[in-house]
Amino acid sequence: MQKIKSIGVLSSAKVACVIYGCFGLLFIPFALIGGLAGLASGQKGGMLGGIGLFAIAILAPVFYAVFGFLSGAITALVYNLAAKWMGGIEIQLEAAAVVPTHPSNLL
Repeated sequence: MQKIKSIGVLSSAKVACVIYGCFGLLFIPFALIGGLAGLASGQKGGMLGGIGLFAIAILAPVFYAVFGFLSGAITALVYNLAAKWMGGIEIQLEAAAVVPTHPSNLL
């Protein structure tokens, strides 16, 4: 058995930033469709809502990425504190089979 004793705070934050930023990209089509529907309504309130949804489409991935970075860093910090107290998470690792890559094997 192996134990995860600590997690790199910055590396965890960067990975979470990318993952959450990608989740934010999922909202873009829905916000754009809603924005187009609001603009197409021709009403004053609908146009304002449409512009707001276009702004959300642009800003959602950025906000998700920023909050993902912060939550990844905080989660890694809390894990590191808990691992010091509790001893970390136990995992079982298995060695992968090594396949030779000699050029004669490729023919």
